[in-house]
Amino acid sequence: MRVLLLLLMVASILLSAGTSWAAKPTPLEQRLTSWPEWQLPGPLPRPATHDDLIYPDWFEGLWDLESIDLDTPDDPPLTHQARFHRDANGRLVGDRSFNATSIGLALLGDQLLRVETDPSSANRQMAQFRNDQRLETSVTGRRQENHGNGSFLADELVLQIMRGPGPPRLSRIETLSRYERCGADICAEQWQASYAPPGEDLRNKALYSHHYRLRLSPFKQDNQEAKTWQK
Repeated sequence: MRVLLLLLMVASILLSAGTSWAAKPTPLEQRLTSWPEWQLPGPLPRPATHDDLIYPDWFEGLWDLESIDLDTPDDPPLTHQARFHRDANGRLVGDRSFNATSIGLALLGDQLLRVETDPSSANRQMAQFRNDQRLETSVTGRRQENHGNGSFLADELVLQIMRGPGPPRLSRIETLSRYERCGADICAEQWQASYAPPGEDLRNKALYSHHYRLRLSPFKQDNQEAKTWQK
């Protein structure tokens, strides 16, 4: 009888303490639970010049990507390509110029002329458009998490400066992505928020938000829509 009472007491203690023993949410898990009430600063350290977003090995290669805006599900999906390769240090990274060109052409067609990545930093890009406009993009915050359940989370904050006729226009955009393997494909969700330029809104609350669903499928070699701008 004493043994039974002792076991009951131990079980009660364990149950009452269970919540305190639970794994603490990671910074990006916490960020996700606060959606869409995001504000800055977020849990995103500023990247060093030679830092980049490092992807799991299962991203390597060329993919057909389909994106659905869950806020406007009746709109047709956006389709383009994405490529991930090894850099000079053997790290698996996104081909930022290729990927930005691919999605830019899908959205804007021939209004986009080219996208270049700063050779001294993967965190800076310049997109050139017709009508003498150019968009400068700089990654100002980044965090990534590889979870043991096979999911991968990445969050980036970028500063965008549109230059052209008239004064420059600034904006800040944060994109949190959660990726998982689903068979031969990669399934993903993205949560995105736009903020006012630095110093314009002291509250730094998100002005606009968007929610997307993505699916990456291995590129089909028989796809006749191979892009002539691939390098």
